[in-house]
Amino acid sequence: MDLERAFSTFATRTARVAGSPPAFAACLLVVLAWAATGPFFGYSQTWQLVINTGTTIVTFLMVFLIQNTQNRDGLALQTKLDELILTSAAENEFVGIERLTDRELEQLHARCARAAALHERLAHRAREEMSSRRQVPDDEAA
Repeated sequence: MDLERAFSTFATRTARVAGSPPAFAACLLVVLAWAATGPFFGYSQTWQLVINTGTTIVTFLMVFLIQNTQNRDGLALQTKLDELILTSAAENEFVGIERLTDRELEQLHARCARAAALHERLAHRAREEMSSRRQVPDDEAA
């Protein structure tokens, strides 16, 4: 197994475990145990340094693991969406919009919001027209 695949597997598994309730409970127990030992160590600087150093190291490493997992998940999701766009009647210009600037994305979003509002108005008008029409029973039509 190559290094990239090994890291991806490790990052995914670690992120999954780190985000689980048992991992949270374990971390909470560590913090409570640390806090409970405060009086024994006289709330010394060394006692404080232990938790500060530990949490800093864990946080530093977890940022990279979680970011790697998020990047892969985001890319996989974007690829799936692109495939759906390409195989549907949707506008192909939406493929790759994740590379647009914030301003370009906001403009595209506004355009989609206007189109959705127009569609809703047309659908509402059609529903009103349908409900205003009265069906003539078959026996009266003759």
